[in-house]
Amino acid sequence: MRIIFFGPPGSGKGTYASRIGPKLGIPHISTGDIFRDAISSGSELGRAAESYMKEGKLVPDDVVIGIIKDRLGQDDCKNGFILDGYPRTREQAKALERIVDIDIVINLILPDDIIVEKTLARRICEKCGAIYNVADINRDGISMPPLLTKQEGVCDKCGGKLIQRKDDNEKTIRNRLQIYRDQSEPLIEYYEEKGLLKKIKVIGPPETMVPIILVALKE
Repeated sequence: MRIIFFGPPGSGKGTYASRIGPKLGIPHISTGDIFRDAISSGSELGRAAESYMKEGKLVPDDVVIGIIKDRLGQDDCKNGFILDGYPRTREQAKALERIVDIDIVINLILPDDIIVEKTLARRICEKCGAIYNVADINRDGISMPPLLTKQEGVCDKCGGKLIQRKDDNEKTIRNRLQIYRDQSEPLIEYYEEKGLLKKIKVIGPPETMVPIILVALKE
């Protein structure tokens, strides 16, 4: 199954995808991760992406899709994948279609005020990237208890130190949300027209949402 996880930053795409991928036997592919891998590998496409990023410029679509194509061509993607963070525009969606057919697009829906509160409380392991959260949200039909480590400030998975990203501040978060809204409307319409979009309201923590998303994928 070839899946795209779509939704505003902070809606839980990476968290849910990292749990659902193993259950389906397919990889969770974060575009941020494959960009870093391509750059660290020293590949031609990685070097091209790095040159744009160092200049503070957007990486052109042809470079981005080249990196995506390379990753989707690897053996672990033969039975499918969950793509997280791509596409971001209608043009990128069309480019992706020239590489592979997408089976379903999961569109996660969560109010902006909840996202802001949740993102401000996010903690990330600086070593392995595992995500935790210290917020305890319970309102408007949404129940999200904190996702804590056994030892405060220490990752359960690798023992790394938990940090708050510098860009996890309210001004930056709201700016990211606005950019997402501006970019997402054409994409939502695009996938709705193709009958691929499945809207899912986020109402709880991963243990609540993962079964809901799995049911939606099987329908």
